[in-house]
Amino acid sequence: MSRLLLELENILQSLIEEHRKLSAHVSVQQNAMKTLQIEVMQDAMHRQESTRLRIVSLDNRRRQLVQQIAKLMRVNGDVTIMQIAAAFPQNGTKLLQLRDELKQQVKQLADLAHVAGRLAAAVLGHLNTAMRLFASAVGQAGIYTKHGTPRVATRIGVMDAVG
Repeated sequence: MSRLLLELENILQSLIEEHRKLSAHVSVQQNAMKTLQIEVMQDAMHRQESTRLRIVSLDNRRRQLVQQIAKLMRVNGDVTIMQIAAAFPQNGTKLLQLRDELKQQVKQLADLAHVAGRLAAAVLGHLNTAMRLFASAVGQAGIYTKHGTPRVATRIGVMDAVG
């Protein structure tokens, strides 16, 4: 049993480390998005995906371990870290510390991802406006000046920007 508990502790620690890596990759991607560095964004995206796959693999292993521990505890259904910690007090405090630290890392990652999503939406909005302006400039006949440049409104209204 102690082997299973130690393995669960190791997996929780690995999950914490992978979530820290994922947070770092999201931060790099955010900074690249601010300066529109496409190559850096793509590299960060690939690193995020590989880290995400490692997290999924570790989480599957964690679930298997918890099921094995639940069988040994003779508990039907899902068992929580809190229940395992109560059943095995010698490992309980360490398991609860790791659980709390993992929760904290997941919350920080969720906050970062939310900011990255908002930033991506803002950049997409700007690109959408630019493409609408471009499409309106080349999509109409007779809008060129005598110098051969298209005549474009100096300012775009809110209704024009959102369509």
